[in-house]
Amino acid sequence: MLYLCYLILGLIAVFPLLWLANKLSFNGMQQVLGLSLVVAAALYIGFAFMGGSASWLAVEIIGLPIYGTFYYLSCKYTGVWLSVGWLLHPLWDVLLHLNVTGGHGVPAWYPLACVSFDVTVAIYILYRFRLEKISNEALV
Repeated sequence: MLYLCYLILGLIAVFPLLWLANKLSFNGMQQVLGLSLVVAAALYIGFAFMGGSASWLAVEIIGLPIYGTFYYLSCKYTGVWLSVGWLLHPLWDVLLHLNVTGGHGVPAWYPLACVSFDVTVAIYILYRFRLEKISNEALV
């Protein structure tokens, strides 16, 4: 039951970001959600720093260029890459932080809240990508 509450928390937390993204053009949405993906990775660096573990800090720093790369690929090639980055981020949440004890500093609720948050953002990006594609096809 507690896990379900954490998942619901992620769904509640994602709404302001998606509300903002929905007000923007496709490119604006891509920039905001791309930067948000990088921020999501950076939050783990902050948690590791607060947890006081140099080894966790090193692990979390690795995530920053990984997720930054998905943002870069989405800008250079297609917005679908951004969705892939958001879909892969829950693996980071669950594999590294769910039910793990020790100096990672991540609150117990955070990994599951991130799972629902991240997957919702990924689905939204695919939805907007599809709308953009349909809109562009109608113009041709």
